[in-house]
Amino acid sequence: MAGWRGTIGVVKPGRGTGSTEEFIRLMPEGVRVIPTAADIREYDAEGFREALDSYKQRVAELAALGICDLIHPEGAPPFMVRGLAAERELVADWESQYKVPVFTSGMTQADALKALGVQRMLGFSFFGGPLAEAFTRYFTDAGFDVAGMETMPPRAKDWPTPSAEDLYMHIKRAFVRYSGVQGIYLLGSASWRLKDIHDIEDDLGIPVVHPVAARVWYVQKRLLLRQPAPGYGRLLETMP
Repeated sequence: MAGWRGTIGVVKPGRGTGSTEEFIRLMPEGVRVIPTAADIREYDAEGFREALDSYKQRVAELAALGICDLIHPEGAPPFMVRGLAAERELVADWESQYKVPVFTSGMTQADALKALGVQRMLGFSFFGGPLAEAFTRYFTDAGFDVAGMETMPPRAKDWPTPSAEDLYMHIKRAFVRYSGVQGIYLLGSASWRLKDIHDIEDDLGIPVVHPVAARVWYVQKRLLLRQPAPGYGRLLETMP
């Protein structure tokens, strides 16, 4: 029986990133995932704000199926740009209307950081300027001490995904500029390979919260499951 341990409807920001397959592969057997997409066209502040109508439509479609135990409008920026209070209000409205638990990527990531005992965090994303400032405000409002929200080097069109070595070097060089950092936060499911966070965790001695790991961990908690995944970082290995 499909979904005998739970069914989750997921609204991806776009299609073809590969993170959906990784998420499904790491979920326990018996959890069904129903993916759809908001099809965001412009990955900037205005594009993220304009995507809300598409998210609302997709969430409504998933709720209308009548089989979802959880609904996850995925993608941190489309909700973080609106601010923590607006995100919480939107989620509350969805839950009241559809009678199904709804959660965002930001919610999973903030809860994962807290579960790992992280209060002072250092974030990394490929978005800079006003977007990085919006991400900082989001986590500050969520109760974190944000040491910094570092921007990764720009990606060329023919170099969409930097190597694990490039990511490692950039993160480590930034890390040494800050004091008292208790955890690393990575924004962007498709930008970071989950299996590559081990070296960072081992060498820096602090946990790294990857979006896919946070999503897998959070869903298991909400479905009352506990299936650790060795080899994919401290969060999924320890399942705090």
